[in-house]
Amino acid sequence: MTHHDGHPFSTGKTTTTATGKYVANPGGGVMMQAFYWDVPSGGNWWDTLNTKVTEWANAGIGSIWLPPVSKAQNGAFSMGYDPTDYFDFGNYNQNGSIETRFGSRSELVSLISKVHAENMQVFADIVINHNSGGQLENNPFTGTQTWTDFTNVASGKFPRTSADFHKNAYANNDEGFFGGFPDLSHAAPNVQDWLWKRADGVGKYYKNTMKFDGWRFDYVKGFGPWVVKDWNANVGGFSVGELWDSNVNTLEWWANSANSSVFDFACYYKMNDAFDGNNLNLLNDDMMWKRNPYKAVTFVSNHDTDEIWNKNLAYAYILTHEGYPTIFYRDYEEWLDKAKLNNLIWIHNQKATGTTSILYTDNDEYIARRNGYNGNPGLVVYINNSSNWEEKWIPTNWSNAKIKDFTGNSNWYPTTQGDKWVKIQCPPKSYSVWSINM
Repeated sequence: MTHHDGHPFSTGKTTTTATGKYVANPGGGVMMQAFYWDVPSGGNWWDTLNTKVTEWANAGIGSIWLPPVSKAQNGAFSMGYDPTDYFDFGNYNQNGSIETRFGSRSELVSLISKVHAENMQVFADIVINHNSGGQLENNPFTGTQTWTDFTNVASGKFPRTSADFHKNAYANNDEGFFGGFPDLSHAAPNVQDWLWKRADGVGKYYKNTMKFDGWRFDYVKGFGPWVVKDWNANVGGFSVGELWDSNVNTLEWWANSANSSVFDFACYYKMNDAFDGNNLNLLNDDMMWKRNPYKAVTFVSNHDTDEIWNKNLAYAYILTHEGYPTIFYRDYEEWLDKAKLNNLIWIHNQKATGTTSILYTDNDEYIARRNGYNGNPGLVVYINNSSNWEEKWIPTNWSNAKIKDFTGNSNWYPTTQGDKWVKIQCPPKSYSVWSINM
């Protein structure tokens, strides 16, 4: 199978493109999810990340995704997904604390400055489906009292009442609600104005004052894709939606409708079944990156889901294939071999270019070729989930060329034939990545 969507030639933190047809991966090619569920509380997380940014940049990480940065209902104990005041970054005494779980506004500003000094981008996690932490008020739309009075938020910005939540004068409901929280009504003009239209609203303030470069939209199943499309048209910046759905048609529909990237849950679930279920043939199946690599953000685990146990093979897959790969903080900093991940990041940034051709699959083995682009030679990746060393003859991009395994897992240095065929090998429960020296 050959996939015909191109991928830019990206080197480290910068991306070079030759023609208008190719759109650079924002951030230079690899994203770090810079948090996990229930990171240590106490207001030190922004400072912790600040100490890691330079190392990540040197490893070839191009962008960092932060947890929700504003004050939420549970104050210093909240992970930020129950937002109260979008303009309280840990600088107002509200909801029981001044700082957020992650730190103060000044520490956040320092972190963002550090990320930009290292020529990386920083993405904000935006929770706009629901709010929490309002006061009780009489609600004329429900005839009851509801926790929908946000007129006294400490920042004084984006005041909300029952008129801004479902049900209201505009609609009884939208696509979905979350956990019983008051459900923001994006049809309400006040909500649109404060989220993405006003110059001092959430989107433009985060972008222009806080200097965020893009957005990870939480729980986009809860509202129509037009919301993200409007946000992107008015605010700009990179965006990716969390549409938790394994159906690639649904992912592609949302990404096109929202004019946004989307997390490739189709790829995630196929990898889970393939690597953990010992059937690498499943990697032939459809995924978002095969539909449109420029709108597919691939991942192996995140703060919500961590089902793949064969993570080394999964990272070898996403870091050699098309799409915008994400590395999970705990995988990088705690659970996996950092040197091996750094090697795969280097391979991604230096060699993983061009279209993709799957060369061979069976239950235990998967071999694919990146066909190269704009003078970059591409690569061949060999994933072996069996308990034995394996060897295969495969067609490459190179004739009469000496190649090597850039992971160091094999010490072969074969020379391709005039017809570009060569025999490569892969160790058990591992991977090898073959290319020429540039």
